[in-house]
Amino acid sequence: MRKLATPTPTPTPTPLLFQSKLLCFSLSYLFLSLFFAFYTSLSTTTKCHFRSSPFDPLQSPLFNYPQSYAPHKHPIPTLQSSCNSPVFFSDYWFVLNEFRRVADDSSWDSNGLRYDQGNGGCFGMNYTTRERISYFDYGDGGIEIPCGFFKKFPVSDHDRLAMESCKGVVMVSAIFGDHDKIRQPKGLGSKTLDHVCFYMFVDEVTLQQLHYHNVLSRKTKENKIGAWRIVKVYSEELYENPAMNGIVPKYLVHRLFPNSKYSIWVDAKMQLAVDPLLLLHSLLIVKDVDMAISKHPFYVHTMEEAMATARWKKWWDVDSLRVQIETYCENGLQPWSLKKHPYPSDVPDSAIILRKHGVASNLFSCLLFNELEAFNPRDQLPFAFVRDLMNPKMKINMFDVEVFEHVASEYRHNIKHGGSVGTQPARTIRASPDLLASGGSRTKCDRYLAEMWGDAQD
Repeated sequence: MRKLATPTPTPTPTPLLFQSKLLCFSLSYLFLSLFFAFYTSLSTTTKCHFRSSPFDPLQSPLFNYPQSYAPHKHPIPTLQSSCNSPVFFSDYWFVLNEFRRVADDSSWDSNGLRYDQGNGGCFGMNYTTRERISYFDYGDGGIEIPCGFFKKFPVSDHDRLAMESCKGVVMVSAIFGDHDKIRQPKGLGSKTLDHVCFYMFVDEVTLQQLHYHNVLSRKTKENKIGAWRIVKVYSEELYENPAMNGIVPKYLVHRLFPNSKYSIWVDAKMQLAVDPLLLLHSLLIVKDVDMAISKHPFYVHTMEEAMATARWKKWWDVDSLRVQIETYCENGLQPWSLKKHPYPSDVPDSAIILRKHGVASNLFSCLLFNELEAFNPRDQLPFAFVRDLMNPKMKINMFDVEVFEHVASEYRHNIKHGGSVGTQPARTIRASPDLLASGGSRTKCDRYLAEMWGDAQD
């Protein structure tokens, strides 16, 4: 009789082996929990979904700056809370081919307006209020719109020819008075530099600093820093205020680049973190609008922005601010309300502006430029006044500030205190005492203020 084999007993795990397995399980559980917590936070805490770039961005930096040039290395921190406008980026190659097709479309009329070609001694003409408003209704397109350029924009012929040859997308920025650092865009697709023109306008003071820090060599014929082509502007032939000089490329980009179809303006304090083609496609083309611009993070009414401009001394002549806002109130400016939908606000954050060059956006840019030349370069103040009263109406995507914070990083201005270039007097000119007079109708904006505060009576 065969003897049954005795089963080999299972070895009891040693305490060390058990602890090791438990540790591995705990770490796996921890990582899994953290992953689901992170994923849940993305899908619930914030509704601003940004799909990862479906292509390999450029891995190497576009330009290595000398250490002496960039003391401000850290962007201003932001609080990216939930938002109501999810953004999904389409496939990069699909978007790239779409823009290639647009660039080759000879039937595209990216201008669409007739301009006053007067020969003036200054860049603009500074029309009266009545004259400026008379151009708000474009009607059948038979009139010539004043839009600067009563003398040539003071750049070299070499740069001007290059600007006119940009046929597709142009990304524009400017530094006047050496108030900012040049920052390279991040997250660019492998073919974007071949299909997007990058132009940085600078004045002599800024150019001197670029040479001083060896960011730009005096020996090179074509001034280029990373993605940016540097264009020298002879600012003494424009405006005394460097901020006003920056307004020219910011709002008259369609005239500086007459053959471009789309443009992105980026304040020099901003560093774009998403490919410009993807931004244009998702925020402008998919939305079928003429312009895309962020809502202001705090203000909804123009008057709120005007008060903040005076309070925080963003413009030195407070009395002129009062005249400006009263002029707008007297000529039809209304506080924001639900009646203004689909516009969700009267105040933008204009650090990033995306535009489709056509009649509506070009007209808006010209009319806004005329207001800035008439008063001051604070472009948020006339924004709603021009937008609401102009004809044809402009379709705008005023996206959430959280979207703005995802697609770009903001840095503080590098203001040179005590330098030779100033943007405003040392002392602020206060408002006239009669603003505080009691009794009667104190200002032409009383009705506006009553409606803004909800005190208006029928």
